[in-house]
Amino acid sequence: MLDYAQARRLMVDCQLRTFDVNSVAVLDAFGDVARERFVPPGREDFAYIDQTLSLDGGGDTRAMPAPMLLARMIQALDLKAGDKALDVGTGYGYAAAILRHLGAEVVAVESSAALAAEARERLEGPSLAAVVEAALDGGAPAHAPYDGILVNGRVEVRPQGLLEQLKEGGRLVCVLGPARAAKATLFVRTGDAFGARPLFDAALPALSAFATERGFAF
Repeated sequence: MLDYAQARRLMVDCQLRTFDVNSVAVLDAFGDVARERFVPPGREDFAYIDQTLSLDGGGDTRAMPAPMLLARMIQALDLKAGDKALDVGTGYGYAAAILRHLGAEVVAVESSAALAAEARERLEGPSLAAVVEAALDGGAPAHAPYDGILVNGRVEVRPQGLLEQLKEGGRLVCVLGPARAAKATLFVRTGDAFGARPLFDAALPALSAFATERGFAF
């Protein structure tokens, strides 16, 4: 049987530290949260590989981001204890668990009823405000505003509905762009404006809620 504690240490040392993840709090969170608890049943031994893991999103293409990608994105949010965070497309709830370990009050939104139920089962405990079953592009405005928003998937269009749920100075991180040219991107709110800065090349399956409208084909 795989030694999950050792696999977790190797993930932190060989994947995260070598991919410019240098936040002690983020490294500690990834070292403490048992990733194998947040993968589909029967796939626990694949929890710590350096790849995305497919999830059944009820017809939508969904994935659990690879550890080093997720860690870099969460590091860019720069969350502090007591901040409020929104985890969009939470899947089985792993990213929400990491955000909670960082001391954030977490709201998780999930469009799949089955995945939302799985997340609720795994995320019971303090610092979880809610798991909301709703369209991903709508976020969870009833709990807004947020200090940080994380999107677990690639968006082809600017996530304006989510950006408007940020506090002043709040941050949103997502993978933005077409499949072959997508980049992890950081948005920061200043008043009614949202500055954007690409961080690094990244690959994740597209979320249909943020797809570019296709033109007519003749």
